[in-house]
Amino acid sequence: MSAVTPGDAGSDRRFALPPSADERTLLDTFLDFQRDALVRKCADLSDEQLRSRPVPSTRLSLLGLVRHLATVERWYFQGVVADAPWPGDLFDLTDDFDAPFHDVADATGPGSFAIWREQVATSRRIAAALPLDAVGRTPGTGAERSLRWVLLHMIDEYARHLGQADILREAVDGRTGE
Repeated sequence: MSAVTPGDAGSDRRFALPPSADERTLLDTFLDFQRDALVRKCADLSDEQLRSRPVPSTRLSLLGLVRHLATVERWYFQGVVADAPWPGDLFDLTDDFDAPFHDVADATGPGSFAIWREQVATSRRIAAALPLDAVGRTPGTGAERSLRWVLLHMIDEYARHLGQADILREAVDGRTGE
């Protein structure tokens, strides 16, 4: 695991990605870097700002991204890697997997980030206990996914949504950068 965990880095500090390391260290560190970027993108904003949908062409909000990524952490690490039955909806919303993106009217930053941090901690525990070649099955379909695949997918998932977060944050208060 990396020395810096989401929330530890603060809103202004960065941590260096290793230029060379073993595969596991690189995967864990790059995923933690993405996780920490989510925290930085949401730093110093009010609940109202986190819930806002500042880009007219989308229903996305920064808080919706946090809630979605908490759900994705739960799905892939608990539901797929741990090969457990779907552990349930984090936000008691609907059967719509995308509901965490949109149903944020009553959500708070501290509450949503607490859930997200809990899911990240659980994901880390599950991943740390298994080799990269460990295989889990997707609930419902039974499709096999290795831990390596899940870690790479999660890096991709965060990276895509962080691009959205860049645009949302700039639209909320003009802040840009990593």
